[in-house]
Amino acid sequence: MFAVIETGGKQYRVERGDVLDVELLPVEGQRGEKVAFDRVLLIFGEGGTRVGNPTIPGARVEAELVGEVRGPKVRIFKHKRRKGFRKQAGHRQDYLRVRVSEIVL
Repeated sequence: MFAVIETGGKQYRVERGDVLDVELLPVEGQRGEKVAFDRVLLIFGEGGTRVGNPTIPGARVEAELVGEVRGPKVRIFKHKRRKGFRKQAGHRQDYLRVRVSEIVL
């Protein structure tokens, strides 16, 4: 059984036991805390496929917080040709790592 959820403007295909990094949520950073994703777009399982319009009412994906992580560094480099202008910066995005515990219809 798997589900497609939407969080942080992105869509994720999740199964029970999956570990994924999602955009920061308004949740305290306590390890083991429960998190619920209620924007479930699709569920595929024994009973067939259920597709939301845009979401499935009453469905949710429950997960537990594993910790906070940071993504890879992205280099930003700007320059203007023949002017001697060069500017370099970097960015690392903060994520929450969650483990999917169950998919509830």
